[in-house]
Amino acid sequence: MKNLFLSFLFLGLFLTSQAKKPNIVFFFTDDQTSSALGCYGHPLAKTPNIDRLANEGTRFENAFVSQSICWVSRTTILTGLTGRSYGVPGNHDMAKPEAVENLYVDYLKDAGYRTGFAGKWHAKMPKGWKAQDHFDEFHPIGRNPFYKKQEDGTLRHETELIVDRGIEFIKNQPKGKPFAVNMWFNACHAEDGDRRPGIGHFPWPRAMDGMYEEDEISPPRLNDPEIFEKQPDFLKTTINRERFFWRWNTDERYRTNMRAYLRMVSGIDNAIGRFLKVLEEEGLAENTIIVYTADNGYHMGNRGFAGKWSHYEESLRVPMVVYDPRVKGKARGQVRQESVLNLDLPSTFLSWAGVEIPQRYQGKNFEKLIADPKASHLRKYTFHEHFAVRHRIPAFEGMRGERFKYVRYVDENNYEFLHDLKTDPDELINLASNPKYAKNLKEMRRLTDQRVEELGGPLSPIKGPLSKSTDPHPVSAAKVANQPGADGFTSLIAPGNRLRNWSGDSKYWSKKDGVLIGQTDGTLKVNRFITWKAATVRNFDLRVKVRVTEGGNSGIQYRGTSRPDIGLDVVTGYQCDVVANQSKYNGMLYEERGRRILSHSGEKVIVDHDGQPWVVGNFAVKEFKSGEWYEYRVLVEGNRHRHWIDAHPTADLVDLHKEGRTMEGVLAMQVHKGPPMTIEFKEMRIKHLPDNLPLLQLKDHPIPKSSLGVRPQGKLPKNWKPPVYKGM
Repeated sequence: MKNLFLSFLFLGLFLTSQAKKPNIVFFFTDDQTSSALGCYGHPLAKTPNIDRLANEGTRFENAFVSQSICWVSRTTILTGLTGRSYGVPGNHDMAKPEAVENLYVDYLKDAGYRTGFAGKWHAKMPKGWKAQDHFDEFHPIGRNPFYKKQEDGTLRHETELIVDRGIEFIKNQPKGKPFAVNMWFNACHAEDGDRRPGIGHFPWPRAMDGMYEEDEISPPRLNDPEIFEKQPDFLKTTINRERFFWRWNTDERYRTNMRAYLRMVSGIDNAIGRFLKVLEEEGLAENTIIVYTADNGYHMGNRGFAGKWSHYEESLRVPMVVYDPRVKGKARGQVRQESVLNLDLPSTFLSWAGVEIPQRYQGKNFEKLIADPKASHLRKYTFHEHFAVRHRIPAFEGMRGERFKYVRYVDENNYEFLHDLKTDPDELINLASNPKYAKNLKEMRRLTDQRVEELGGPLSPIKGPLSKSTDPHPVSAAKVANQPGADGFTSLIAPGNRLRNWSGDSKYWSKKDGVLIGQTDGTLKVNRFITWKAATVRNFDLRVKVRVTEGGNSGIQYRGTSRPDIGLDVVTGYQCDVVANQSKYNGMLYEERGRRILSHSGEKVIVDHDGQPWVVGNFAVKEFKSGEWYEYRVLVEGNRHRHWIDAHPTADLVDLHKEGRTMEGVLAMQVHKGPPMTIEFKEMRIKHLPDNLPLLQLKDHPIPKSSLGVRPQGKLPKNWKPPVYKGM
């Protein structure tokens, strides 16, 4: 009986000790610099839930990552080691087996924690290694696509699904047992395979539809082209510049993508709010520490760059918000200036759990900075490096201190940067060659050499030279998406049956033997589109063979705009019509949900500054029978648009209307509401022309007096007469 009593006593003491251990919730976002949150000063970002955590917890003003790329940052947190230390020599991206034998969650499990994971994994582990072996609950949820089709046929965004799994985890939590749950979002990562601005490239949870639409979007703060021009050549043609063309290279694209990006941020915040509500309802909030941070920073168009992958502040700097409900007094709502790293997180997690921190861990434990406003600094310097995707991203290593930052690009003859963060916080001046700073340079080199040796020594030599990802402007931005052949043309429809690089509803679109097929059964109420995802189009020469059934109505949409307010696959913009048995419409220039008919087939047109199209010439109208293949050609040069069918001209238009015209957008094909139809496209080729082709002016292409206005679409008044041009 006595032994039984002691057993119950020890069990009670064990459960009591377990209950005192705090729960840990880790929210981890992708591609988010600290400036993209309300609590970090973004003037537009609506992030009330994250802001509340910051206002009641600790916000770190100077949080950084050791290496600014997804999988290295994630593996660093899992292992407590920098990439140089956990990686296989000669293949530094891949983790060594001994480095990932025990993750920080394994130590928590050994200490009695129930562990969970939901979301983006993306860590490069040894062959045979299984992530699910290290968590009690493991739910990998990736992007591509961000919208996941559910059993009932509806679409749900990955951000919402990740938090759904987190909510399920805590609702099934045994009483008296501590837990650690990781919700690692794919947002705010762009959908790299989809370069359609807005909801294509930065898909947001649909609950955020319309947010920021009326807000004025300011340009990037470091937007001066001279900043980019002063970069060394190896940074001007790398992936940072290539993806700039995908995201930020025009004012309109920048505004569209920034609104979409901010909706992704608000979508994360909204999902976190749902989780926090359930946490409180389950009675778990008072003993749960919440951490919010990101895997790397993001250039957001600054310096003429996209992505991360550089030594600059916007690449390395991330948000770091920690809310510990047990903390009282002045520690609540504090802003810390100390430099902390993602490398510090596993040590801090284990410290909160009362677990001994492994000696091999290379980070610091910042628990005291959370609890005590008077706690001292952790370190004087932070070490930063980059070696991932080394053939496309220049590798570097260096140290950042409170005053100076030093890096050397190791595969570029140790090209050095030295920045004075006090006098030049934007890092616009490189002091490495300035003799006044020779002593500072020497000391920062020494510190870097020392840290490199501590972490495992120099990187192995690069295998082959750094590749060039893109040519600088004004060479066409779209060329970065697909390499042209000797004739300058690229094929857009690959052989076979797979719909690669195209996005459309499979209910209407398919592909067979290299032919893109659109079909409707006569019940369609809204036009539906299939869109080329690989790039936008600006100036181009497009050739495609088209066949349409009797009564069919379709079109080649270009410089278009995605319209998620109507439907995920709906596009508006310029269109070369494909209309069976209607010669005056076949090959004409139409503007979907815009100015509508700009020129009928056979009309040469100039659109004046007010948007009125005038017929300034004509050419013969030919009939092309349905059910046969014809080659359509669309040539767009600046503000001049020309269409042909089998080399016969059908439209020639100059668009002088600044408000109405669009200079860049997506390429799409259409199936039309109305009668049943089948439209087929094959042998589609495009040649991208330079971005900076000149715009035609009215003085060079005057509208002759007495020119007649283009007949508008729709039923007209009985006595309608076309307007007559009287001059401007």
